[in-house]
Amino acid sequence: MSTNDWSDFVEETDTRMSALRTAMPDVAKAFGRLAGAATVKGELDTKTKELIALAIGISARCDGCVAYHARAAAKFGASRPEVIETIGMAVYMGGGPSMIYGAEALSAYDALAPTIAQKD
Repeated sequence: MSTNDWSDFVEETDTRMSALRTAMPDVAKAFGRLAGAATVKGELDTKTKELIALAIGISARCDGCVAYHARAAAKFGASRPEVIETIGMAVYMGGGPSMIYGAEALSAYDALAPTIAQKD
């Protein structure tokens, strides 16, 4: 995406998120409080937390997450080399968790599928 495409994407996502917040205000307020509590500076600074969120967004293949957290990382002072290093970690980690989770999912299926077949 070009710079304008990402800007348009964020603007469109903001509009959709606003509609969702209106539709479910209690959940949206709770999520907002969670986000605020998670991102406040503590042992880790906010920039580092946003880089972590960016890596998770990359691993989760979430366009909105990538857009919002790339923007937030820049807002809190992340440099391009820091973002590149974060991307490297996301690429590294994206394979391992997927393998582990896939093995767990297959194990659950193998255990549960016979019980479902018995009910039919």
